Amino acid sequence: MKVSMLDLARTHEPIYDQVMEAVGSVVQRNAFILGDEVSELEQRIATYSQCRYGIGVSSGSDALLVALMALDIGPGDEVITSPFSFFASAGCITRLGATPVFVDIDPVTFNLNPALLEAEITPRTRAIIPAHLYGQMADMPTIMEIADRHGLYVIEDGAQAIGAEHGNGSRVGSMGALGCLSFHPTKNLGGFGDGGMVLT
Repeated sequence: MKVSMLDLARTHEPIYDQVMEAVGSVVQRNAFILGDEVSELEQRIATYSQCRYGIGVSSGSDALLVALMALDIGPGDEVITSPFSFFASAGCITRLGATPVFVDIDPVTFNLNPALLEAEITPRTRAIIPAHLYGQMADMPTIMEIADRHGLYVIEDGAQAIGAEHGNGSRVGSMGALGCLSFHPTKNLGGFGDGGMVLT
């Protein structure tokens, strides 16, 4: 028996007519690049995520890349991240010539373990990228306290956790300097094809 990894048809079948109506509207207006729908999505996702701005990009990987570029991360810099994540978390760091530094996960939450974080900070450390996994946030208050004490940026990798909330009520993307989302069809909020967003 062949078992599919993911049955995307089951996810869009109940809303098929609504989706096709929305797609049809875009097609009729020839509004294929940017347009009102993108602006509305940026605003609605930012508001939902408790952020002021949402900037649509082509993928979750590009969201991470754009966030690192906005902070001028490059050769000679170190960025701390989790080894337990999609390869883009580290790949975007190396793509800019910086060095990823891995901090192990908490075996209970599978998120970056803040108890191990401070030992990996060096004078070359510029940022921390915690990856929020399985709909739960990393321990952001502790991570932010450590980052603030050392003058580091925090980029939240929320590709697999849009809408997740910390116990203090803060949502993914709202606590760090920047938050990154993915709308890949397999993610929590999937689209037709790839897409992503930077929150700030």
